[in-house]
Amino acid sequence: MKVARTPKPKKKIGKMLGADISFLPQLEARGVTFSDKGRPKDAIEILKDHGINYIRLRIFNNPAADSGYSPQKGFCDLAHTQQMAKRIKKAGLKFLLDFHYSDTWADPQKQFKPEAWKDLHGTQLTQAVHDYTRDVLLSLKAQGTSPDMVQVGNEINHGMLWPDGDIHSADSVARLDNLAELLKAGVAAVRETTPNSLVMLHIALGGQNEQSVYWLDNMRKRGVTFDVIGESYYPQWHRTIPDLQRNLTDLAKRYPQDVVVVEYSARKREVNDVAFNLPDGKGLGTFIWEPLNTWEQIFDKQGRSNDLLMIYDEVSKKFKIN
Repeated sequence: MKVARTPKPKKKIGKMLGADISFLPQLEARGVTFSDKGRPKDAIEILKDHGINYIRLRIFNNPAADSGYSPQKGFCDLAHTQQMAKRIKKAGLKFLLDFHYSDTWADPQKQFKPEAWKDLHGTQLTQAVHDYTRDVLLSLKAQGTSPDMVQVGNEINHGMLWPDGDIHSADSVARLDNLAELLKAGVAAVRETTPNSLVMLHIALGGQNEQSVYWLDNMRKRGVTFDVIGESYYPQWHRTIPDLQRNLTDLAKRYPQDVVVVEYSARKREVNDVAFNLPDGKGLGTFIWEPLNTWEQIFDKQGRSNDLLMIYDEVSKKFKIN
């Protein structure tokens, strides 16, 4: 495994008004069809019509496993991701790939190793992270759909690939080094295979500044390189909109990286106002999480768009999203 050199500064992609719609193939497999103002249309094209310019997809190592995200069916595996990536690029949109490094959901409460990696530790585990990341990206590159941005891990403020990269429990501070090595392995694979892709590190601490700074400082001083800071913001877990604003403003001033709210659902206007108004143009934008069918969704259960979708016309116009 090569050690990634300090990357040259990348040209900014521009403002991001994004959506994570990884559920789309599952919804379509259940027979859901999407429409806007009574007219049937591909969901990706509908989002594009209302200002969305970026699509985020999650990928699991082996979601078809019995304990995986999608037993037997394998939604959000490489094959489904390849198909969706083609649709995204055909629509002329940008593409963010979100590695969970698990067979199922990875978030602050759980970061389970893939079954195939359960007995790997140390250099074997970091090599597995590198090689898996490389192979996925090479597969996407081969079909002409390289991601414009890559997340090395999902909501990893408590670490990833537990127990090896667990930094949450009381005795786990020593594992900060382990987490950094795992991240460097994933970042190295991105730099080697799709060097034009931005690298994001994603933590779920939207309104928690002290914890955000602690995590970012520890990764930076251990040599983890990245281009974008991603934060989740859900009011039930991440405090108030003013807290979000204080945190992101501080991060934009404190670090050279740009900042994105890469998951949110409620408080749509307020979250976008915060994200697009950070100091020095450092706020790149937002990604709404699963707006097709989850939480404060912008389509009903029959796939018909509702008035919440119109908010994105407002946001797109207000912040001049191209």
